[in-house]
Amino acid sequence: MKKFRTSERLVDQLSVDQLTSYRAWLQYRPIGNHAYSQEVKESLSEIIVETRDEVIDRTLAEIQLALAEMINYCPAIHSSAISTRGLYLKINPDYQEEAFTIKTEEERLILTGGTSRALLYGTFHLLRLVQQEQSLKHLAIEEWPKNPIRMINHWDDMDGSVERGYAGRSIFYDNYQFIKDRQRIHDYARLLSSVGINAITINNVNVHQVETKLITDTYLTDVKQTSDIFKLYGITLYLSINYASPIEIGGLDTADPLNDQVREFWKETAKHVYQAVPELGGFLVKADSENRPGPFTYGRNHAQGANMLAEAVEPFGGKIIWRCFVYNCKQDWRDRTTDRARAAYDHFVPLDGKFNDNVVLQIKNGPMDFQVREPVSPLIGGLAQTNQLLEFQITQEYLGQQRHLVYLIPQWKQVLEFDTFAKGQGSKVKDIVSGELFNNHIAGIVGVSNIGKDLNWTGHTIAQLNLYGYGRLIWNPDLTAEQIANEWIKLTFSHDSKLVDTLLSIVMPSWEIYENYTSPLGIGWMVNVNHHYGPNIDGYEYMTWGTYHFADRKGIGVDRTLKTGTGYTGQYYPENRDRYESIEQCPDELLLFFHHVPYTHVLQSGKTVIQHIYDTHFKGVEQVKSMIKLWESLAEFIDTQRYQEVKERLEHQLWSAKEWRDIINTYFYRKSGIPDQHKRTIY
Repeated sequence: MKKFRTSERLVDQLSVDQLTSYRAWLQYRPIGNHAYSQEVKESLSEIIVETRDEVIDRTLAEIQLALAEMINYCPAIHSSAISTRGLYLKINPDYQEEAFTIKTEEERLILTGGTSRALLYGTFHLLRLVQQEQSLKHLAIEEWPKNPIRMINHWDDMDGSVERGYAGRSIFYDNYQFIKDRQRIHDYARLLSSVGINAITINNVNVHQVETKLITDTYLTDVKQTSDIFKLYGITLYLSINYASPIEIGGLDTADPLNDQVREFWKETAKHVYQAVPELGGFLVKADSENRPGPFTYGRNHAQGANMLAEAVEPFGGKIIWRCFVYNCKQDWRDRTTDRARAAYDHFVPLDGKFNDNVVLQIKNGPMDFQVREPVSPLIGGLAQTNQLLEFQITQEYLGQQRHLVYLIPQWKQVLEFDTFAKGQGSKVKDIVSGELFNNHIAGIVGVSNIGKDLNWTGHTIAQLNLYGYGRLIWNPDLTAEQIANEWIKLTFSHDSKLVDTLLSIVMPSWEIYENYTSPLGIGWMVNVNHHYGPNIDGYEYMTWGTYHFADRKGIGVDRTLKTGTGYTGQYYPENRDRYESIEQCPDELLLFFHHVPYTHVLQSGKTVIQHIYDTHFKGVEQVKSMIKLWESLAEFIDTQRYQEVKERLEHQLWSAKEWRDIINTYFYRKSGIPDQHKRTIY
């Protein structure tokens, strides 16, 4: 069995197919094209690097590993040129910190970066070209990340569980201790750096009793060791903290942000934490949300709460990331004036400009909670004087939980390209969250992790594409969803044109397919309570969480208009406000998010709402059947391990799609009394 740098325990226990699954997109398959192999060998015959540090050492190790695997060659490393050929790595402090260029100059490749981290990113870019067998003879590449912060949030708990995790247990913790074998964390950091991730939190935003002690001596040595691993790959570690820590571990009877003892507690705690982990990026905070403690308890606002913490970490260069997922989770379903979608905007826009410079607000892409279809949060663009991070959810909490194949990049592309009109036409989300539009001091994008201890990292092999695609997209939001998928397929499986084309035809429409057989026209939810898997149309309808659809015998949808509803549409700038306010102009796919309409309402597509529901749910099932047939046609191209894993998941997806179809269609047939025009079976 071929050896590969990973956990020695895994190498001893796993078959070749299993290791292939574990490698994800860093396969480094042997290149069969002799002429191309020779070109690579000549271009990378030696490596010249004048300065060394721990990140550059990782860079050099990656090159040697990749070339040994792909062309059975190990280039020598020199501090000065021995010949006219080879790869020359150099740092140019005039470059942007993470920018790099790769240029062919005569017979030599010159990789120049602003820092060691930029050289690492440039190396992975170069190796990505080699994996795709692209010529190295006339390169003139210039790359820099659009987003300064490119972050992963883990929702891992120290008992080893992962909240909203669908790929096994935590790779960090077990039984309230850090896992001692850290090799898998090395391998994970390597995967993340290969797509340009530069920041990470390793514990759940819902910080429980034991996790509160991560900022104490009980665990700081382990935190430091974990931080050191990520630092090797240019990734900065952050910790999620408990806002009530002064009470939980400080012996105080209050966590009031204006209390002098509380302020002193956080200053001393921050000082102690940074002495132990000097490269810590800062703290992530979920406060006053879903029963978490926060400044509201003491009659204070979120700027006061965040700024108190910001002052504590400021001497150490730390940042406070403050989540905007703040809403009343004890609503009365009978009260149609209360609207959860309004909450983030209502809480935070009045505080615009009142946060310290080292505070950044983390804003979910939609106003609700990572549904299959939501409008873009109006808070993005609503804040003009406050640092902000856009939050995506890579893990598929409401999108089939990695038991369903759903490619998320097309959804995220729509969010990033959305025009807020915050500073007139062309004020796109991608330019706001990057910090460019409002000249924000701190900016970027964060995604909730979809990995766990499963051998293939993501449970569903194809869900690796969402992790890979997240990194590539937030580095360069102008990449298309198809470009990203094409790259991943070639890196992960092969370059065979039939395989590439077939897999593209599977993944590209998969978000729309999932939407077809689940929740229609932007209404969202309709899932089982708590675990959020499978259809339950009224699961949340009479609960306190504020996730209502208001379906009755006459119609369905939430009236969020200024004229007759909750007024949510008024949170957008006039161009979007007017479009969403108008029942005639509102996009079909969001109609029920903004309007309560009769089942007989005719959509812009020409169909009635009820017929759209029937048609899409029947169509979605047929589309999953087609996905399975396409996958089965690839059996000869894919190793047994990954082929079988995906086939089993697709078969389950078909079963689940049928369940969604039948429950949704039956519910609305019985609710409306209107039959399907095509007389298909509805129970």
